[in-house]
Amino acid sequence: MTDVRAGHRGERTREKIALRDRGGRGDPSPLGTWFWDIDRVLLLLALFLIAIGLIAVAAGSPASAVRYSGEHLKFAPLHYFWRQTMWVAVSLPVLFVVSMLPLTMARRMSLIGAAVCIALMVFVPFLGVSVNGARRWVGFGFAQFQPSEFLKPFFVVTVAWLLSFKSRDADLPVTAITAGLTGAIAVLLMLQPDFGQTVIFCTIWLALVMIAGTPTRVIVGFLSMIPVALVAAYLFYSTATKRIDAFLFPGVEGEGAADHFQTNAAHNTLTSGGWFGTGPGGGTVKFGLPEAHTDYIFSVIGEEFGLLACMIVALTFLAIVVRVFVKLLDEQDPFRLLAASGLAVQFGAQALISMAVNTGLAPSKGMTLPFISYGGSSMIALSMGMGLLLAFTRRNPFLLRSPYIAQQRWSAE
Repeated sequence: MTDVRAGHRGERTREKIALRDRGGRGDPSPLGTWFWDIDRVLLLLALFLIAIGLIAVAAGSPASAVRYSGEHLKFAPLHYFWRQTMWVAVSLPVLFVVSMLPLTMARRMSLIGAAVCIALMVFVPFLGVSVNGARRWVGFGFAQFQPSEFLKPFFVVTVAWLLSFKSRDADLPVTAITAGLTGAIAVLLMLQPDFGQTVIFCTIWLALVMIAGTPTRVIVGFLSMIPVALVAAYLFYSTATKRIDAFLFPGVEGEGAADHFQTNAAHNTLTSGGWFGTGPGGGTVKFGLPEAHTDYIFSVIGEEFGLLACMIVALTFLAIVVRVFVKLLDEQDPFRLLAASGLAVQFGAQALISMAVNTGLAPSKGMTLPFISYGGSSMIALSMGMGLLLAFTRRNPFLLRSPYIAQQRWSAE
């Protein structure tokens, strides 16, 4: 009788332990492991930006609907909001699934994705869909996407993987190889033309070679080439010439005047709401703003929700970048260090350029604000990039503290 009672007590104890471990730190299931190893603060910041983006697209959608409606085609005021909601519903599973990938699988997916996107970009200038004078999209009708948007996170991981070989053999010419790859991509982007994305790719590459420990003299050499490259772009690349002329010389005529009108309209919209904004749906200046739901959505946030809301958005982007770099301070794996820091640089640089254009501090570049601007390609690609960032910063804080726990985790896998 005593043995029976002891058996029941043991069974109840095992059930309690199982219930305690399910969803707890000791949960060995893939979902439980992912939840406790993921950077939940980083994930919450990304979800916060996505939520802000839905609100901002809802605010900018009526202005864009009016602008793009014609005699035979009428868009509903919230047309772009409902489409963006659909894209978010598609993107969130992508973000979560990619963040669960093992390191090797995430790297392999990125290398294959980079090769596919570069191959597609070769044909974009010739077979791509033309929108607003630029050929950046491939596909037909509803199923159009922008290969360069998807290439950005894959490019970061690819360059990080190549540069990580320096830790094994310092004599490998990986810096030159990555420079050639970046230059080829820049040429393909300028053929579209897409000057803003060219700046992003070059910025990412320069940041990665600096983080990889490239000698100072080489870094100084690369930095000294930036003014030369800008002058050459101004002299020989017509898109850059028009954008820079519009930014430096407000009285310029032609396409440059149109670009200057856009930056002026964005600045006026941004500041028209004051510190606290006109309230949701109360903005009127936004109806004179081109691309209110995409490139200039930051200005719509300023008009309807105020400059304080803009500051919150900017600080959220800053918090994501700072969070990643602080988390990487004790990272020992060169590849994970380079991949995660490069993805953070990509995210932060794109946000910085987009906000600079909206505030009139940079020429118009057609740059979307990450997770906030409308767009299917942008939303899915950014979700994929954030998923990779979460995968590369995922770690179990107990693995290095206790060999027993490490051995138990490995045996469970």
